[in-house]
Amino acid sequence: MEKTIKLNNGLEMPMVGYGVFQIPEDQTKEVVTAALNDGYRLIDTAAGYLNEEAVGQAINESSINRDEIFLTTKLWVQDFDGDNPEKAIDGALKRLNQDYIDLLLLHQPMGDIYNAWRAMEKAVKAGKVRSIGVSNFESFQVQDLMMHNEIKPVVNQIQINPLNPENDNVKWLKGNDIVPEAWGPMGQAQAGIFTNPVLVKIAKAHNKSVGQIMLAWNLERGVVVIPKSVHPDRIKENFDVFDIDLSDEEKQEIATLDQHNSYFKGLLTPQTVKALGSMKFDYKN
Repeated sequence: MEKTIKLNNGLEMPMVGYGVFQIPEDQTKEVVTAALNDGYRLIDTAAGYLNEEAVGQAINESSINRDEIFLTTKLWVQDFDGDNPEKAIDGALKRLNQDYIDLLLLHQPMGDIYNAWRAMEKAVKAGKVRSIGVSNFESFQVQDLMMHNEIKPVVNQIQINPLNPENDNVKWLKGNDIVPEAWGPMGQAQAGIFTNPVLVKIAKAHNKSVGQIMLAWNLERGVVVIPKSVHPDRIKENFDVFDIDLSDEEKQEIATLDQHNSYFKGLLTPQTVKALGSMKFDYKN
């Protein structure tokens, strides 16, 4: 199983990363440090997570060379219009205390995404950002974005797990040389996923945890994963997945778990778009 994947701009991205969504800032430095020490080289944060500063501190105080770490952050919707994207990119660099960002994503497919994307393209040319992509976009939105802009997204970060495998989107993204990246690769512990009989049986057969099986299943599909945990043993466990080789029969069993429904459902409803588009975060650019 490969540990990195080549993006369409030639950069190598780690297949297993550490996500810091909903981790309080005062805890973030400690857990990111633990993740780095356990072998993670992809760290995923966002302006809206309000913990970029702590992520940057952990990276800067690590003994690991900066060029070995793949740092992802995201712009929030409130910064998509006018000259706000440029200010937001500089603000992220300042909060992270970094000279560059490896991957910058549009966090949601709403607001003035074209204005923000073109500012991100300029940031790539200026050397502030190495690669750019999107998060929570439907494939038709990715298609539209790349048809009317210069730089093609390298990644679409969406919810992907055995109960919501996003088969059509994963196939389309890979067919267009865009890497699918899974947030919530263990289903955010929804719908009894950790006690699912099929996954429990497969986990026992491999002497692994259910979480490890879910991560390996995504990796074998060419999907990057960014599991999150604040528990040291779980952080270590989630990185110990590269020796898992699922059989065709096991993959077929997991395929039967598709519920054709994301727990993050309703994103495309007017109510949800209004709520997310109106959400403001108090961070300093």
